This record gives sequence, C-alpha cells and structure tokens, in this order.
Amino acid sequence: MYILVNRDEDSSVYNYIAQQLLNGSLGHEKWTLAPKNSERFNLLFGERKSTQLDYTRIGHTSGLCQAVNYYRGSERLLCKKVPLVKYVRSLAESEQLAYQWMPVSFIILPEQLKSKSETRKKLHAKYTDERNNLVALSSTLKEKIWIAKSSSGAKGKDIFISDNIEEILAFVDEQTQGYVVQKYIENPLLLDNNRKFDIRCWVLLDHEYNIYIFSEGVLRTSSEPYDPNDLKNITSHLTNHCIQEECSTDFGHYEEGNEMFFNEFSRFLEEKHQVSLKEDILPQINTIVRKCLLGLKEELTTEGLGYHSFQLFGFDFMVDSQFHVWLLEVNGAPASAKSLLPDLAEELVRKAIDPLFPNHNNNEPGNNCHSDSKKCCRPSGGFFKKI
Repeated sequence: MYILVNRDEDSSVYNYIAQQLLNGSLGHEKWTLAPKNSERFNLLFGERKSTQLDYTRIGHTSGLCQAVNYYRGSERLLCKKVPLVKYVRSLAESEQLAYQWMPVSFIILPEQLKSKSETRKKLHAKYTDERNNLVALSSTLKEKIWIAKSSSGAKGKDIFISDNIEEILAFVDEQTQGYVVQKYIENPLLLDNNRKFDIRCWVLLDHEYNIYIFSEGVLRTSSEPYDPNDLKNITSHLTNHCIQEECSTDFGHYEEGNEMFFNEFSRFLEEKHQVSLKEDILPQINTIVRKCLLGLKEELTTEGLGYHSFQLFGFDFMVDSQFHVWLLEVNGAPASAKSLLPDLAEELVRKAIDPLFPNHNNNEPGNNCHSDSKKCCRPSGGFFKKI
C-alpha cells in the first residue's frame, strides 16, 4: 500500500489527482490517505509556500521511497517576478541577449522598504534599486508605456500601467514589497475584434529532471478591444481570468470563460496571418522553457538526496504583432483549465508518479523506487511531450 499525504487541498490539479489515486480511478488500487502531519508517506502534496514546506523532514525514513510535488528553491529562484528578472539576466552574456524573450525589466524597491524590518533589509542586501537606470532609459524611448508588477502578485493584483514613469515610481513607492517595472508590449498580436490574449502552457519537471510540455495550452482572452490610449481600462490590457470575470460585462461573450484553445488559435493564425502555431510559435515557447529550467538544474536537482521531487509549472507568454514570443512570468502552482484537468492530471500521474510508484501487485508496499513507468495507452486528449 502506498501512502499519500495531501496538504495542498486548494490546488485543483493535486486535489483532483489525490481523489483519483485514492478511489482507484487511474488504475491504482493501492493508495491510502495519511493525516496531514504524518511523516511516514510515499507521496506528499505539500504546501505551496516554501516557508511552510519543510524539505529537511523528507527522505529520512530508511527503505521508504518518498516524493514531493515541489522542487526546493523553485519559488525563490523562478516563480517570483523579481528573482525571475535577475535570473534571466544571468542566463545571458549581455543585456541585449537577455531581453530577446523577456521585456526590458527593472527591479524597483519601494521607499517604504527602507524601514528597519529585517526582511526588508535582506531584500535591499540582495537586490539593487534600479530606478535611475529606468528613468534614464525611459527618457530615450518613443514608446512610453510601462507596467509595474509586484514580485509575488497573483490573479492580476497589484499591477499598474502608465506612460508616465514618475507616476509608475510613485505607485511602487507606496507598496510594501519589491516590484518589477517592465516595458509594456505595445504591439501585441490581437485576436478578432482587436482583443489581447496571453498563453498559459503547463510544464512538468519530473524526478529525473526531464522537461515535458503539455500539448494543449490555453489563450486567456480579453473581453474588450485593446486601446493603448486608455490605460485605465484594465480589461482592455490585462487578460487575467479573475480580472476579466470580475470587471468586464462582456466576459464570456467571445469565448466561453474567455478561453481559446490551441486548435482554434492555430486556425486563426493560419487563416488570418499564414503563420503556423506548430512551426513558428511553439518552438519559441519550448526554447524559453528549456533555457529557464536547464539553467537552474544544479540548484534544483534532487540527485543524491534521500527523496524525489517533481513539479508542474505554468509558463505565461505573450505574442507580439511580429509573432515574437515573450515570457511574462512563471507560476509554480498553476491551476488547470477545467476542460483540460482530467487529461492533465492523468498525464502527470503517468509521467511523474507512476515511474516512482508503479501499480504492481507483487510489490512490497512502497519499499523501493522504480524507474520503469507502467505501459499504457496515451489518453485521448492533451499529453505531456518531452522537450
């Protein structure tokens, strides 16, 4: 019998997987649920915040294969906007190369962070406020729009857009955490009715550090026409699902749930622009994903440790009018589009969980890790493809 501890019940993906494993819906009939505080388990769906997930307590039970659904360090290195900017810069030999796939970005530390808080002192010690460089560059550009994003903001919160750099800085200085001020992509590729979108791709990093991308992605679409002259109309500019649903009276008018999937997007590109999603857009996405994750392998890998990790990431992208792909952010605990959840969950089990805990009747209960995954047919929907 394999033992599951689920401390991540708010996650639509992992809560679904837990339910399927426990009721045997995925072909597994040998899982049992242990209390959240149990230290004897095979599989842990842990807390999303690294400060709550104590990795030092995993992998010390002799003879028991243990795995957790987060890589230690991914949150602080990749999944917050300020560290992501610093990391992307480190991947390149020059700033020019670094910003081939991330908009020009500056790290701004609010004036309030100059207080005596120890946490804020550490932030100042780790990052340099780059407002002078931001102001200098802004004065040389013809395109003036900038977007400010809090380092750990989610669901479209704590975002401010303006073509006045002093207004941007005044906004940031009123906040209580580090911000990224980024050059706004003023020439986005637009859907019918001149609407913006971004692309969410699901990426799986398995316990052997193999990188997989889900074959089906989703475009999160705007309900309002894009208008660069009206920066206050957030539903024209921010395609986050929560903002669109809460603020737009036209939510769901063009696409159900303001979601467009790859098949429809592919037809749109080919019919309107004679561009191929498969040949022109997805290769750029795959390259960015690989650069981001391979560059962190030495810091994230669990090779040689007493436990295994795997993680599902949500990579968010924007495409401009020249069909150039830009990385916006990386989410370390992404939700799934409702219609994709069954396929996404089943494929995650096949790629990340089955190789460690195969459903073999002659196995002793969870005593040894295995490397060969169960052979079975691929589901009839989206699937994880190794890149």
